[in-house]
Amino acid sequence: MGSRSEILAATSSGHAAYSQTFPCVPPAAAAGRERVRDVLGLWRMDSLAEPAALIVTELIANAARHTTCPEIRLIVARSTATRVRIGIVDREPALLPTLSSAGDEEESGRGLFLVDAVADRWGYDLLGPPRCPCAKEIWAELRTKGDA
Repeated sequence: MGSRSEILAATSSGHAAYSQTFPCVPPAAAAGRERVRDVLGLWRMDSLAEPAALIVTELIANAARHTTCPEIRLIVARSTATRVRIGIVDREPALLPTLSSAGDEEESGRGLFLVDAVADRWGYDLLGPPRCPCAKEIWAELRTKGDA
């Protein structure tokens, strides 16, 4: 993992953020989970570690399954003192996330339902010029219990 100074680097909004590039393959989810737990531990937001790990797992799995990108970028940012935003950036902006209904017998297709269930909110942002985006970030926000 990066140094403590990298993890606690302030974004332009003044809040701490961390990011790392991973190969876009399902096994990258394990490293992503470890990083998000480390970051949240440093930020003393351990209560969010398990839901954040689930979100990272599902978002990396979706990117690995639905894109042909060789790499993805994990971003963990404190949007406020009590909120964390977890995002995965890939370079296939035309493939947008949707909640799909998986049948009872299907082994996949529930990832975004899990994200929706544990996150305070989730969505995606297209990145780059509005007429020709070059990437997208699928993100989810978590908040500590004390944040109303």
